[in-house]
Amino acid sequence: MNQNNIVMQTSFDGVTSPKRGKVRDIYDLGDKLLIVVTDRISAFDVIMAEGIPGKGVVLNQISKFWFDKTNDIITNHVISIDADDYPEEFHKYRDVLQGRSMLVKKTRPLPVECVVRGYVAGSGWKEYKESQSICGIPLPSGILESGRLEKPIFTPSTKAELGDHDENITYEQTVDLIGRELAEKVRDVSIALYSRARDIADKKGIIIADTKFEFGIDQDTGELILIDEALTPDSSRFWPKDEYEPGRSQKSFDKQFVRDYLSSINWDKNPPPPPLPAQVIVGTSEKYHEALKRLID
Repeated sequence: MNQNNIVMQTSFDGVTSPKRGKVRDIYDLGDKLLIVVTDRISAFDVIMAEGIPGKGVVLNQISKFWFDKTNDIITNHVISIDADDYPEEFHKYRDVLQGRSMLVKKTRPLPVECVVRGYVAGSGWKEYKESQSICGIPLPSGILESGRLEKPIFTPSTKAELGDHDENITYEQTVDLIGRELAEKVRDVSIALYSRARDIADKKGIIIADTKFEFGIDQDTGELILIDEALTPDSSRFWPKDEYEPGRSQKSFDKQFVRDYLSSINWDKNPPPPPLPAQVIVGTSEKYHEALKRLID
């Protein structure tokens, strides 16, 4: 495996250094942003030392797929994904940027992560076992792990700084943060987006168990728009439909492969991360690529 072909971070001559998230390098161009999706991967909020081949391109293409499929529900931030449309100073870096980047509108991001759950998994399963509710929403008794909910639920969380953990909050706490009118709108739009994507993915053999959206306010129009990534294996749980079986955790198309390895070696989830074996890197790359292939074929 040649890690030299993996893009772990970017920097461009004559361009201000980006803000680096767990996966994305974000360049502030004044009224626009250039988002570059690297091949970094994080687990348990720690960025691994190794990258995953092709991961950034896959995530970018999946986001583009969903932005195109949902723009009748809500406007999104995409201006172009063609590097030839970017400002001139980026043209000589076309080979790096093409396929793994987007030129987008700059917005005022809302301070909440808009999570929608259609199945009970992860922290939702843990909370359900303790209280028979998720984020203050009471649920029926007898739901199994990975069980499908009759209707998707909106379970927002705080937006943590890099390295910190998001924390689940109630709908009323969301109202306190952004106001009732906006809270109602992001709740309804989030559920509509998830429902559209769930139905499309189901026909492609993928169960989208849950997902996370981010929204921003367009600074020119005051309009609410969809930003960041959309319905990728990094922001969602993607399960293969043909292997789904409620009552247990599910196989997935996302970084669960990495999490499972790290759990198997009893890593304490604090930096620095342990090295990832080649088979884990290759296996994770294959899962990301399969998710994209199933969606676009």
